[in-house]
Amino acid sequence: MQRKKFYFLLVLVCFLFTSRTFPQGNPITTAVPFLLIAPDARGGGMGDAGVSTSADVYSLFWNPAKYAFCDKDFGFGIGYVPWLRGLVNDIGLASVAGFKKFGDKQAIAMSLRYFSMGTVTFTNETGQELGDVKPNEWTIDATYARKFTPAFSGAVAARFIYSNLVPVKYIENVRPGTSVAADIALYYHKELEIKGLTGAWISAGLDISNIGSKISYSSSSVTRDFIPTNFRIGPTFTMDIDEYNRMSIGVDFNKLLVPTPPIYATDSVGNPIKGEIAKGMDPNVSPVTGMIQSWYDAPGGFQEEMQEWTISPLIEYWYNKLFSIRMGYFYENKNKGDRQFFTIGAGLRYNVFGLDFSYLVPVKNNNPLQNTMQFTLLFNFDKAGEKDKQQSKQ
Repeated sequence: MQRKKFYFLLVLVCFLFTSRTFPQGNPITTAVPFLLIAPDARGGGMGDAGVSTSADVYSLFWNPAKYAFCDKDFGFGIGYVPWLRGLVNDIGLASVAGFKKFGDKQAIAMSLRYFSMGTVTFTNETGQELGDVKPNEWTIDATYARKFTPAFSGAVAARFIYSNLVPVKYIENVRPGTSVAADIALYYHKELEIKGLTGAWISAGLDISNIGSKISYSSSSVTRDFIPTNFRIGPTFTMDIDEYNRMSIGVDFNKLLVPTPPIYATDSVGNPIKGEIAKGMDPNVSPVTGMIQSWYDAPGGFQEEMQEWTISPLIEYWYNKLFSIRMGYFYENKNKGDRQFFTIGAGLRYNVFGLDFSYLVPVKNNNPLQNTMQFTLLFNFDKAGEKDKQQSKQ
């Protein structure tokens, strides 16, 4: 009975975190889906996009190669994402991130993300309460970024993932799941000369995140689940309309690099025949094989493969580098989850202090972030004495 409760909790967690409402079609699910939740309000205010936007403290989540282009010497940020706030008040993602540059070409950064799933009461077969547990998941990340040319940079990141859904004292042979993963990222940022504009830049980014081992929650089972390896790519165009007004327009494209569930053969009464695949490919493969296979294994062929891409267009406006407003839209095909929502946000920068917030408006289906505000605090610092030098020049 208690083992069934554990697997029910595991399925429920995946359902709640990915905001999917059991759509028709063939959606892809993975373990530890909290890894795909945007931890910062800036990216959250632009439709969950940020692979090629300007660098900031939380670039490790979107594209760690952007750190090499940070215009500050070091900084850190603190964020919190409330989850299912309309139902409960103790589920959410807390995060902290920081970076340090070394000269003009190199940077390092680290982050910690902690997802609390609130309080769950366990009972035995007779309904007697055994106690309250607080399932949680967390990850710690580190990255190194470097410029290869004045306009091109790359980065590698390492990640440790811990997922504790149920304490072992309540269910036999159940243990916390762990995994290690890596990211590979590239970033291109080039200044353009366009007549009539004070300045203009074109940026492009590519990030493959969570390349890592499968995760298991049982000490006696060989069953292991994929973590959400994700491919993110996109461009951003930025222009200075005049001395005070800056506008950025971009788009992110995302695809999970894990196998698509196949369609299994059925018997005469419609029951699936275990191990016999009618369409698609066997999903029980290694993580590397799964990444390669994910580009061509959809049962519906090329059309279904294209449905697995999500699209996030964005727009961001800055006034005098002090105040910003943002908008974005997130689209996911109806056969792959059907998440669609608008986001709005704003940002404030004053001296070393920064504050961002975002708000989500669902277009279809409910969303765990609807009717909630997401905030991020930022602190950015120049090198010691640099501010004094700039003032002396003036």
